[in-house]
Amino acid sequence: MSKAALGDVLTAMVTPFDADLKVDYDKAATLAERLMDSGSDGLVVCGTTGESPTLTREEKLQLFRVTKAAIDDRGKIIAGTGNYCTADSVALTKEADDAGADGFLLVCPYYNKPPQEGLYQHFKAVAAATEKPCILYNIPSRTGRNIEAKTTIRLSEIDNIVGIKEASGDFDMAAEVRAGTASSFCLWSGDDSATIHLLSSGGCGVISVASHVIGSEIKQLIEAYHSGNVATAVELHLQWMPVFKALFIPTSVNPAPVKAALQLTGFDVGGLRLPLVPVTEQEKAHIRFVLENSGVLH
Repeated sequence: MSKAALGDVLTAMVTPFDADLKVDYDKAATLAERLMDSGSDGLVVCGTTGESPTLTREEKLQLFRVTKAAIDDRGKIIAGTGNYCTADSVALTKEADDAGADGFLLVCPYYNKPPQEGLYQHFKAVAAATEKPCILYNIPSRTGRNIEAKTTIRLSEIDNIVGIKEASGDFDMAAEVRAGTASSFCLWSGDDSATIHLLSSGGCGVISVASHVIGSEIKQLIEAYHSGNVATAVELHLQWMPVFKALFIPTSVNPAPVKAALQLTGFDVGGLRLPLVPVTEQEKAHIRFVLENSGVLH
């Protein structure tokens, strides 16, 4: 179990929109409850999967309030409050703290490519804006900058920086972070398909997209691994790999595939705000095929 007490299975929640692409707060509350009922320990709200770049500040704050009220004390709301501007990240973190968020996901500043010292000072400043736990988010394929192991290890010495969502695909680096940090510092996989690999490097769990449709199964995988049933965890990983891959088909972009998958399962969360676009009919047919073949759809 995660020593940060945030949970081992956190869902990176999509943001539901209505027909006019306005945030559907009622559906967001229902989705939050649905995810908690299906194995999530907590929710990451307004992360990249939640289309955070297209949400206004007030939309984000209202989503934090609504989802927190919906799940109450059943789990933690982790607010996505980081971006490429330190001052803006600090301000939003403070506002999200006041709105009831339990913790914060801080993505590596993107586009402007700060050096490692700049990354350190950025995360240090944002963490200083709250007493609540902060999770670093390393995803160089999207941000253009890698949080190097030595920087993560250095940041781990800040009391309320409690872990990292690791989505670099560099498992040697993840192992270096694990070896250089206290056991209380948590490593969450940022890719469902990499979860088993991060667990084998001392990870605690996953910040998941696939848990929108196979949450209890992912929870079972994590619990099997932590209880010492590694063979069972590997078997589950292999069983659900097609779903992991279908939700990240290379011809589309997250969260378009998972929104399509939710619609196919009967829980329509609406479309996507530009510049993202829905999956094509061909892509949707592939997702349907995988979900049917995996037993998610009957």
